[in-house]
Amino acid sequence: MFAYRILSCLPLGLLYLLAWPGYLLLYYLAGYRKAVVRQNLQQAFPDESEKALTVLAKKFYRQLVQVALEIVKTRRMSAAAIRERVSLVHPELVREYSSDFQQPLIILSIHQGNWEWMLHGISTALDVPAEVIYKPLHSQSAEQLMQEVRSRFGVRPVAMADAPRQILRSRRQFRVIGMLADQSPIRSQRSYWTRFLNGEAAFYRGPGVIAHSAALPVLFSQCRRLAPGRYEVEFHEVARPPYNGSPDAIIDRYVQLAEQAIRDEPESWLWSNRRWKRSRPASQDA
Repeated sequence: MFAYRILSCLPLGLLYLLAWPGYLLLYYLAGYRKAVVRQNLQQAFPDESEKALTVLAKKFYRQLVQVALEIVKTRRMSAAAIRERVSLVHPELVREYSSDFQQPLIILSIHQGNWEWMLHGISTALDVPAEVIYKPLHSQSAEQLMQEVRSRFGVRPVAMADAPRQILRSRRQFRVIGMLADQSPIRSQRSYWTRFLNGEAAFYRGPGVIAHSAALPVLFSQCRRLAPGRYEVEFHEVARPPYNGSPDAIIDRYVQLAEQAIRDEPESWLWSNRRWKRSRPASQDA
């Protein structure tokens, strides 16, 4: 935590200079999850050459280090600095619900660009109350760090286990609820299985079930990296009530938008995540 606090005091320009040796250390010396990244890239882009996949992997690691340092820097940034560095495309899709709407608005996204700055950019630019649903980390120090980052600018972190109860209990209060829904569910949870980047992948059913049962609208936010420290968040409609079909249709649309966002900018997605570590159980038919 001491090193984190020291780094957060440094200007972004200096942090980007430190990112280069950080990349060399992470990629060449530590080899952080290189086998996982390689396997994921081969899964997603089977027609690419080994050389092209190596180039893509190196771009990913360079951006990963830069984004990690940007996230650390969040502790010392002002709301004005966030607004300057994160621009919004189609913010009217959020404003449509922020005036007289008396229910939450769910915004689904993925680990792409700077996912921590993304929700801060939305809440500070549009001046709307916001919550972020998160999966607690095993490391206590890392969890404390991320709590500090995520609670900046009035954003309220809500643990994933508490999310359904919290959302339904306050379903008559408008706020933006951000969820990064591209992680693999744990085995004990019933998952929704579908095709994702050329492979079978499990997704949390929760976002679709909650939106469907509480009649909540759902948007997708795509975070593009324009330059180091500069991002663009574009909103897409996923679904809006009234709902007639299955809640899984919401997840289908989300997966479609997530895959397109990754293909548009593959180097900035979190390829180090073990996304395809599970196989579809025989009990869950295709």
